[in-house]
Amino acid sequence: MSQTSIEEHHIRPYFDMEAFMIMSRETRLGGAALERLVELWGQWLDRLKVCEVKAGKISYLAVWLPESVEDFVDEAWGKSPSEGYLVNNLAQFLCMSAVQELLPQVEDAGCAPSPRPTEALREALAGLGLPYRENSPTLSRRYAVVTHYPFRGGCEICHMQAHCPKGQGQAESAGVILPGYEREEGQS
Repeated sequence: MSQTSIEEHHIRPYFDMEAFMIMSRETRLGGAALERLVELWGQWLDRLKVCEVKAGKISYLAVWLPESVEDFVDEAWGKSPSEGYLVNNLAQFLCMSAVQELLPQVEDAGCAPSPRPTEALREALAGLGLPYRENSPTLSRRYAVVTHYPFRGGCEICHMQAHCPKGQGQAESAGVILPGYEREEGQS
C-alpha cells in the first residue's frame, strides 16, 4: 500500500455570470432566476469539498458536492425542466470554477483530464466519501472532478478519452449530463 496524504483546500470561487451563461448556452436570465442561482451558489459553497490527494508519488485534485446537492437537483428536474437544467448546470459550474481557481490551465485546455484510477487513489477517495463506482473509472458523485495536481495536460492524457465526445474530436457535443443519463461501464 502506498503512502497517501490529504490536504483540504478552502476556496470560494466567485459566481461568474457571463461564464455560467456561456456554459449553459443561455442568452438571457431573468432577475428572479439569477437571484435564485446566486442564493444556491452561496449555499453550495459551504458544502463544496476541495482536496489535494497525494497517493504515492502522484498528486490529484478532488472537487465535489455532496449527495444532498444531487437530491436537490433531481427534485428541481421533477418540478420544472428549466429549473432543473439551470441548477444542474450551476452544480457543474461550481465544481469546475473551483478546479479552475486552483488549476487555471484547465480553462485554456478545455479539459480537467481524469487520471487512471489506481488502487491507492480509489482507497483515498473512498476514505473521503467519494468512491469510484464498482468496477468503473467513474466517480459515484454526479458533481465531482478528479484530475492531476498540478496540471499535466488536457484531453491527450485523459483516462476517459475513449468515452468522451470531446476527446474524440466532437467539440460541439453537449456539456451537460442529465440525471439518469450518466454513462455506465460497458456503454459506448
